[in-house]
Amino acid sequence: MNVTDCLNSRFTSRAFKPDAVAKETILSIMEAATQSPSWGNTQPWEIFIASGLALERLRSAYTEHFIQDIPIHPEIKRPEDWPPALKERYMGRTKERLISLGIERYDEKGRRLNMAQNFSFFGAPAVVFLCMDRTLTHWSLFDLGILSQSIMLTAEQYGLGSAIAVQFAAYPDLVHAQLDIPEDLSVVIGIALGYSDPERLQNQSRSTRRPISEVVRFKDV
Repeated sequence: MNVTDCLNSRFTSRAFKPDAVAKETILSIMEAATQSPSWGNTQPWEIFIASGLALERLRSAYTEHFIQDIPIHPEIKRPEDWPPALKERYMGRTKERLISLGIERYDEKGRRLNMAQNFSFFGAPAVVFLCMDRTLTHWSLFDLGILSQSIMLTAEQYGLGSAIAVQFAAYPDLVHAQLDIPEDLSVVIGIALGYSDPERLQNQSRSTRRPISEVVRFKDV
């Protein structure tokens, strides 16, 4: 599978089969992905992976926090709002997903049950947490973004689905405690890995992309 095929076939998997992914496979994905470029070869990433019983404990703790309505407190600040065009795309995609799941606009229970899936890591058998030193800036976040894409594309090559989600980093104190992550590191983002379940409704809807003519401004004279 070439890079273009990976980019076109990859999607955010929101439902995984329970099948475990071999540790050797995950390590092979990480080894390939860490060939990603970074500023001055600083390689600012630290990678922690939860699977097996460790992930089940974390999944249970996250779900309990969600049920108790404990406010999320990610270590990397989320946007307080989006520019209008971005907000329109964000809200539009949310609406499309809910429609594809048969969840009505005013179905608060259905919406909450759907949101809860985020806090169970979509049932994935492994979750990769990317961390970096707390003293670093957004420039290093850019490097972790490159690494994230590399992880997901390599996973696609291995026949695995992926989901990158800010909610996976919603309760960093739980992640620190369960995975023994030093306090001088920030939990930046989580990426779920596993075998996507194509039969589930959550995986049968796809987001669209803006036409390239709208995105790229090309000047050659």
